[in-house]
Amino acid sequence: MDAMQISRSGLDVEWQRLQVIAQNLANIDTSKTITGAPYRALRLVSGPSETFADVVARKGTSGKPTGVKVLGLEVQPGGVRRVYDPNDPQADAKGFVTYPAIDHAGEMTLLIRTSRAYEANLTAMSIAHQMYARALEFGRQG
Repeated sequence: MDAMQISRSGLDVEWQRLQVIAQNLANIDTSKTITGAPYRALRLVSGPSETFADVVARKGTSGKPTGVKVLGLEVQPGGVRRVYDPNDPQADAKGFVTYPAIDHAGEMTLLIRTSRAYEANLTAMSIAHQMYARALEFGRQG
């Protein structure tokens, strides 16, 4: 098992998740995107690099865990919120502006959770580095 590689894949996934959360927060008041539709909150979907079916197909061969990877982005359900602001240039004929229905508190909570997962992967990588260094010391002594 390559603990450093597994932690590295976790760092990559959590970093990308942080970027998506930051994008959601930055676009909380974006009434129109390039397509003309309001911004929709996104979620990063991640999972194991290797499927369970692949592991089973190998049968008795010794395989190492390979970490995680990004599987894609999903648009979050939840729709939009409409705000009455007839002076806004983006307002429709009835004076409403359409914004994404992004829960600021929920995004911040997810941001904290994701940053903690990132920190956990850094800690695991550091511990793996210490174990490898210690194993080298034992090899030199023996």
